[in-house]
Amino acid sequence: MPLPAPEDRTLRAIGARRRTAGRPGRSALIETLRALQAGSTSLVALFDARSIAGERHLLSAWAHLGRARGRGESRLRDRGAELALFVAGDDQLPRALQKVGFSDETEQFVVVAERPVDPLELLARFELDADPSAFPRAPDAATLERLGIGAEERSGVPESAWEGLVLERVALLELSAPAGRGTAKT
Repeated sequence: MPLPAPEDRTLRAIGARRRTAGRPGRSALIETLRALQAGSTSLVALFDARSIAGERHLLSAWAHLGRARGRGESRLRDRGAELALFVAGDDQLPRALQKVGFSDETEQFVVVAERPVDPLELLARFELDADPSAFPRAPDAATLERLGIGAEERSGVPESAWEGLVLERVALLELSAPAGRGTAKT
């Protein structure tokens, strides 16, 4: 299925990189994320670019998040953190953040935002520069390893179908019963 045209998407993303190695630090980036989310209904998220397997990966995770929430199956209060669960294909936030979160050593990022927020405008807030080499890019073995898809699982499909392995993980998370069955307040 073809992706919607970029101008038709509600969720948009851009690749980015730090201007200086290690700066801003992880804590400063998290503070900026919290400030952006305070009082806003638009989702804003920041991921390590090495964990993102292309545009379909993000759009699928976001769509699954929306469907789950539409059914009242919220896993977390914070939609950005809940999106991280779907992007990682993992139902535990600490493990999900190990897979798709960022650290002081992260060099490239993917900045994600729902309209009307423009991810390009967020770069200055995060003190990052645009980097089209960070996103979008096709999944490679390192990306799949970060997402917990090992060599044995990859060996069953051609490299051209690796994106499908990632999308399957995203879909499987939605099929698993959330803890508390939708008790998180949204």
